[in-house]
Amino acid sequence: MTRRPVDTGDPDRLYTVTGGRSRADHDSFDLVTLIVSECAPVQGTQSEHRAILDLCRHPTAVVEISAELRLPVTVVRILLDDLRATGRITARHPRVARSASALPDPALLKEVLHGLRNL
Repeated sequence: MTRRPVDTGDPDRLYTVTGGRSRADHDSFDLVTLIVSECAPVQGTQSEHRAILDLCRHPTAVVEISAELRLPVTVVRILLDDLRATGRITARHPRVARSASALPDPALLKEVLHGLRNL
């Protein structure tokens, strides 16, 4: 599927896409929240909503959606809020560590990073 990038330099277009809103009603989508489509797009769905539903057939992070659609994260959050309000998507929020001891050992993380760089 080929996605047409939205010209983010056109403020009138972004105003239209978001219905004039400058932020989502709920600020619950951080950059790593995973979004999953709960249905296929139906006829008459806004093109950006359609693209999000197609892209999120598998869990996709908010930041990935923004990059793929070439839209600012603030605009993507507004669109996601619309889709969640109609039950078309669900959000999977990242788990928060209960304590510092529940976090991975920094030495192990450094070794993993070193190994990835060597690939």
